[in-house]
Amino acid sequence: LASFFLLTISLLGLAASVFALGYVTEYYGRVPISLIGSLFNGFLLSMTLVVIADNGFFFLIVWELMSLFSYFLVVTEHEKSDVRYAGLFYLIMTHVGTAFILLTFLLLFQGSGSFSFEAFRQPEQPLPDGIRSMAFLTALIGFGTKAGIVPLHVWLPYAHPAAPSHVSALMSGVMIKTAIYALIRVYFDFFGGHFPWWWGFVVLVIGAVSALLGVMYALMEHDLKSLLAYHSVENIGIILLGIGAGMIFHSYGLEELAALGLIAGLYHTINHAVFKALLFFGAGSLLYATHTRNMEEYGGLLRRMPWTGAFFLIGAVSIAALPPTNGFVSEWLVFQSLFLSYEMPSLLMKLMLPIAAAMLALTGVLALTCFAKAFGISFLALPRSSHARHAEEVPWPMRIGMG
Repeated sequence: LASFFLLTISLLGLAASVFALGYVTEYYGRVPISLIGSLFNGFLLSMTLVVIADNGFFFLIVWELMSLFSYFLVVTEHEKSDVRYAGLFYLIMTHVGTAFILLTFLLLFQGSGSFSFEAFRQPEQPLPDGIRSMAFLTALIGFGTKAGIVPLHVWLPYAHPAAPSHVSALMSGVMIKTAIYALIRVYFDFFGGHFPWWWGFVVLVIGAVSALLGVMYALMEHDLKSLLAYHSVENIGIILLGIGAGMIFHSYGLEELAALGLIAGLYHTINHAVFKALLFFGAGSLLYATHTRNMEEYGGLLRRMPWTGAFFLIGAVSIAALPPTNGFVSEWLVFQSLFLSYEMPSLLMKLMLPIAAAMLALTGVLALTCFAKAFGISFLALPRSSHARHAEEVPWPMRIGMG
């Protein structure tokens, strides 16, 4: 599990580092480039340590470091009041989440007498059901805050647009996924996969609501980076639909179907990381060329920025889950796992999983609408501002990063 997430972090870290070589020229004379570079590398290191930590105490320290590095990167342009507000809001929300994660580890410590993950797996005295359920909820709130589940998603549309675009890509593509890693680690590893059906059902419902509300919020946005931030909420919802279905199947002893649900969730994790990073690089390229995030001031950019337009289109088709892209494959796997609910003994689950699948289908249609709008407004028709009229294609390192 750790190596899978390590692969995701490394893939995106490489692409973002190449992209940044061109993008940071934006900040010459305003922010020390060495500082951005140091913080960026610290951020990558802390995310790597989060997924390879094998001790609760060490995990909390590197989790906190990850939050602090990302906070300092978010407030890169701290002379702007809205950036300072976004940074403060993000810092408060992330510390609320950390408090709940600390509670989870303290509850696990009660049974094991140690903070080592090995002791969590084989506690000296198993935790009572009430304490286990409490740990389930504190983990869901703590890690859910970082992941951006509804209603704990409120920091995303502030922090992601404020950060430099290569950092936004890492925050949205990888950092919020470390929370998915931690949830799977707690539920399937520390608890040994022994949990009641309603745990999976809660995860499934939160996933369905996050997916639908995330894309509905995105439809109303004119700021391209805020629009992408809301789509992160939507895609975390899709990942949780797969994992929730896997947890429900597992609690009923249907192991093959549980594996399918988990594979769907994890595959969408890496796919979303790739296409979301590409879209944030695309948004960063538009910002670099036009100096505005407002889509209403774009238009006609495909002729002026053909490389960026082509890459952004690939990302848009992927996030809208159209075949033959990676987004289609993993969403299709999530659908498959939800539609196989007829094999379950519970009538409630036989009804609820297809309803979740219907909500996922609606989410897909709205995502397609949203990105048809985003691509059309930004790249097609005629320029609607002097920014768009004078835009030029971005430097080669940025194009290579997107590629």
